[in-house]
Formats: sequence, C-alpha cells, structure tokens
Amino acid sequence: MRLHNGALSIRARRNLSALAFVALAALGVGAAQAAEVVCLGASNTYGKGVERGEDFPAQLEKILRTKGFSVTVANAGVNGDTTGGMLARLDAVLNSDTKVLVLQPGGNDARKGANPGDAQVNVASIKAAAAGRHIKVVMASNQMLRVLPHQDDEIHLTPDGYHTLAMELAPQVASGLRH
Repeated sequence: MRLHNGALSIRARRNLSALAFVALAALGVGAAQAAEVVCLGASNTYGKGVERGEDFPAQLEKILRTKGFSVTVANAGVNGDTTGGMLARLDAVLNSDTKVLVLQPGGNDARKGANPGDAQVNVASIKAAAAGRHIKVVMASNQMLRVLPHQDDEIHLTPDGYHTLAMELAPQVASGLRH
C-alpha cells in the first residue's frame, strides 16, 4: 500500500474494501436477515409492569427459537396506545422481512372514549394493510388476556401471564413463518 500525502491510494482502498467484504461475508454479516415477527399493540404488548424479557414478544421469540426458528420478534407495543395510533405507525414498524404481525388491540380505545366502531375499522385496516404485504396477522384478542394471571392493577399481565400468552400464540406464529 502506497501512501500519498498520508492517504491510501485508490488501489489500496479497493483492496481493503474487498478484504472487508470477504471477512464480513465469512462472518455471516450482510446475509439475509431472519424472518421477522412484529408484535403491535399497547401496554400488554409492551409489557408494562414487568422486566424487559418478561413481555410476551420476548418470550415468544425464545419459544420460537427453541422450536428451531431463526427469528427476531420485535416489540412494537406502546403504553396507552389506541388502535388509531397502531394504524398510524404500522408502516414504521413493518419492514420487508416481516412475515407475521401479532396484533393486540388492547382496551385503550374504550378507556379514552373512542367510538367502538372506529376500533373495528382500525383493526380491519391494519389487517388489510398487512395482507397487502403478504404478512400473516395473528390476533392476540382481549378475550385471550382475561383468563390469564394479572398484576394487582387487574389490567396488565404477570410474567407468567405473558408466558402463557406467548405459548398460546406460538403455534399460529410458527405456521405463518412456514409459509
């Protein structure tokens, strides 16, 4: 490598770039990313009141990995979010690798006085947008949450509740990853 005024020559820079590319390829960097699952919802998706890693998206990722899936599960839960907020940020949370969207609409629409019909329209719009991108939608309905262990606030799940939810969702999510 020849230096000219302290800078690498063009040939040396090309050689270094090629060498870096080969090294990164050997390490698997730049390879196609794993299939992705996005969990979109409010505080019960975020995991309010529990440690990071105890929320259902993190537990879902662990369950899927033990079943042999090379997968990343993104937690797109936002405390206090409504279905309108979820719809508004949908494009920002989905990417070209997303195969499955787990949608947990929560109960904030009703708590914030929104028209019940609006929540239904928003959920339908989220499902349609995902379908248009060939993304399978798995619903984590509020009814699923009612029978699970809750924290003292009687709204948010305990770590065991989040684990049970993840276990219940895993077969549907796995099915979506296979297609």
